[in-house]
Amino acid sequence: MSEYKERSPAEQEPGARRIRTLDPRSLRGIAHPLRMRLLQTLRQDGPATASQLAEKLGESSGATSYHLRQLAAHGFVEDDPERGKGRERWWKASIDGTMFDEALHTDPDPAVRGAADLFIHEVATMHTQEVATWLGTQRDWPDEWRRSSDLSDFTLRLTPAQAYELNEKIHTLIESYRDVQPAPGTEGAAQVRLHTHAFPRSAG
Repeated sequence: MSEYKERSPAEQEPGARRIRTLDPRSLRGIAHPLRMRLLQTLRQDGPATASQLAEKLGESSGATSYHLRQLAAHGFVEDDPERGKGRERWWKASIDGTMFDEALHTDPDPAVRGAADLFIHEVATMHTQEVATWLGTQRDWPDEWRRSSDLSDFTLRLTPAQAYELNEKIHTLIESYRDVQPAPGTEGAAQVRLHTHAFPRSAG
């Protein structure tokens, strides 16, 4: 979505980026497929109205308006005062990413565990949709972008500690590229999406 990282709150590093660690209440506020897509769209494409988002996502403006208000109630989106001067309300993301507290997996409340499952599976679904969109449109991009794309997988034998260390190093490397991003409007530059998936599998 979204930027999704499964770490404990104590491990979140301070910085200028607004990363929201999900707790049981905020998780239940965002664990809905349309809400997650609305937040992702606002984060990636910038401020928009409920009508614009409805057209982009193939939803009714009534549905997008309702779920935007729910996201606002939980602090994920907010009014955009620079644009909200006409008849229609403009919205913008109020966070840059979410961080998933691993304790939500084992919360005593089954509703929280259910919301956690929905959230994680929806993140995976959105990743799959993004890859499918790229594969279906890659011929529309210049050769240099097709050469620069990647769809790889690897199998390693690691301990949990080594897998955690590897994930941290990957995240650190990706974050380091924020400091060298070209300015908006730079010719040839585009948003690049990176997905990382790491999980154990049974060898049977």
